[in-house]
Order: sequence, then C-alpha cells, then structure tokens
Amino acid sequence: MNGSVVKESGGLVDVIDRILDKGLVLNADISVSVGGTELLGVKITATIASFETAAKYGLEFPSGTNLNAPAWEKSFETHINCPECGNRREEKILLAQGCPICGWESPLKKNL
Repeated sequence: MNGSVVKESGGLVDVIDRILDKGLVLNADISVSVGGTELLGVKITATIASFETAAKYGLEFPSGTNLNAPAWEKSFETHINCPECGNRREEKILLAQGCPICGWESPLKKNL
C-alpha cells in the first residue's frame, strides 16, 4: 500500500455506525392554529446515539442503567484506524504494538 487509506461509500451498516458514533438529534415543533390562534403545540426532541457518545455529551441515561458494568470500561477506550490498512484498534495498543493485520509499526513504539 502507498500509505493512504481509501474509503469506499458504505451501506446501511456504515450509516448506523456513524450515527451511533457521532449522535443524531431531531427537533420538531408542531403547532395547529386556526385564525392565528394556536390551538395545539407540541415540541419533540429525540436523540439517537451510542451510550459512549451520550456519555461524552452528558446526556442522561434511563433509570436502572448499570454504570458499573464491565462494558462501561470499554466504552472509554479510544479506537483509531491503522494508517496503513485501516484496521480499527484500541489507540494505546495500536501505538504501543503496531498493527497485527498489516505489520505497520508505530513511530512511537520505541518511545513508549
């Protein structure tokens, strides 16, 4: 490879992954008026995001959410793509050990 990662346009799975990773907020204001008088007004806000994204932006979780579950520790791990092959790995492992898929070696490997 020449060091550049080419991303192809993805399908539904890539769209869902991106929405969960970045988050999506929908706001809707609906009103019913007759003769300039508002009879009904509804404001709706819906948020779609992974728990990790929600935690990053300070959104509240449903009651009963176990924040001490082992999976929560994984949610705070940072993942990045290998610059050579695009393999997604935990950042500290990729920088410390390199990529096991393509053999890319981190320039920081010797300094860590």
